[in-house]
Amino acid sequence: MHIAVLMIALMTVADPAWAEAAKPVKLVVLGDSLSAGLGLPAQDAFPTKLQKALQAKGIAVEMTNAGVSGDTSSGGRDRLDWSVPDGTDGVIIELGANDALRGIDPDLTRTALTDIVQRLKARKIAVMLCGMLAPPNYGAEYAARFNSIYPDLAKKFDVPLYPFFLDGVAADAKLNQADGIHPTAAGVDIIVNNIMPTVEAFLRNISEQRR
Repeated sequence: MHIAVLMIALMTVADPAWAEAAKPVKLVVLGDSLSAGLGLPAQDAFPTKLQKALQAKGIAVEMTNAGVSGDTSSGGRDRLDWSVPDGTDGVIIELGANDALRGIDPDLTRTALTDIVQRLKARKIAVMLCGMLAPPNYGAEYAARFNSIYPDLAKKFDVPLYPFFLDGVAADAKLNQADGIHPTAAGVDIIVNNIMPTVEAFLRNISEQRR
């Protein structure tokens, strides 16, 4: 009798923890055309391929593609509240490429990204930053000001950083579409493969915070 009562009591205590452990992590990729999957079928977009790669490793995630082609960091900030619904566990921020392509003042980009990170943290949503590098045509001074934004913010807010979203893909004609900017499906595969360790560590941290 006593053992049965103890077992029921233990199951009652353990149940919520098991349910929590099995619950998929809800992730949003807040980005521009690089994550939206411009020029690709929906199944080849970065968030979809990342979700499949994580699921293949037994990591349960619910991924939302909140990529909007042409978006700048300021655009991402302006739509943040409706792009990242309540109940989101983590956000992967992939913004800034259009800022750099248009030569937007890096101070504006820095302010917009700072606002995004601060607002997400205030909502107790975990943040991972994907860095971007400025094209060389705006000169060394612009590049230095722009490129420093991501490591500075990662350090300031203690959030994980994947230093360059297009690492291993940028400037490789075989891995980019005809415009030379947007990755092909094969290019997306390389991005996913390269970013996986950072994303896995990010998800581990989210799971630990849940306990």
